[in-house]
Amino acid sequence: MSIDNRPRRSMLYMPGSNARALDKGRSLKVDTIIMDLEDAVAPEAKMEARQEIINHLKEGGYGNREIIVRVNAIDTPWGEEDLRIMAHSGAHAIMLPKVNTAKRVQKSVDILERAGAPDNLKIWCMMETPKGILNAKDIAKSHPRMAGLLLGLEDLAKDLRVQPDADRSQLQFSTQRCILAARAYGLAVIDGVYTDVHNLDGLRQSCEQALAMGFDGKSLIHPKNLDIANEVFAPSEEEVAHAKEVIEAFNAAKAEKKAVALLNGKLIEGLHAKEAQRILDLYQAIQELDEE
Repeated sequence: MSIDNRPRRSMLYMPGSNARALDKGRSLKVDTIIMDLEDAVAPEAKMEARQEIINHLKEGGYGNREIIVRVNAIDTPWGEEDLRIMAHSGAHAIMLPKVNTAKRVQKSVDILERAGAPDNLKIWCMMETPKGILNAKDIAKSHPRMAGLLLGLEDLAKDLRVQPDADRSQLQFSTQRCILAARAYGLAVIDGVYTDVHNLDGLRQSCEQALAMGFDGKSLIHPKNLDIANEVFAPSEEEVAHAKEVIEAFNAAKAEKKAVALLNGKLIEGLHAKEAQRILDLYQAIQELDEE
């Protein structure tokens, strides 16, 4: 499965210092595991966490799950060494926290490449500061290794001095700016965490809202939240059936040298067929993951 075109319905943070959690990740129904060296790890445990991650990635057993390592920022005492060590860890991608500028991405990539990072190692950026949001476009196009943007809404809300309500209208400009940047430059974009992990109804509402806004998936901090995120961000049976009908109708029209088709009285154009194919490709990729 291509790492650039895969399901990312659920992205689960796991503390790099927690060996038990990293072990459990091998059996969870999760699309992406974010092995964390940053916020989830105390300063005195940073070096231990690096080694735990290296050991677990060397051991393997994560199947088709995408593995991302979130390093510490390069202006911290641990950041540059995190990059050098994780450059050849076997992870699919490196997550950079608190990215404010494109230069931060470029400097981080330079460290990775001087440390021997393989050509297929990707970069994800945390969008969690006012400067980062304002520079979303430049960050999104900052380097060919860029794969996606992930929203850090807790930090962002604090810096903006807002108290988001259920519809998150206070953060709408920030989220839409990141979604626009991601789509303009062919990146994935993932919604921030829902911190009330036991409120499953609230989580479902947050996931459905994120899907409607255009996000590809949800970042999570507890395994009990995986099922809801995986369900919400997967195409429904009805969507898959409709996508197949759209493709069939459009192909039939093309066979007759027509540019458009009619399906249940509605006009079908190339853009509809393209979106239908995206849905079918996503559905097939999810099937491959779930059959593992």
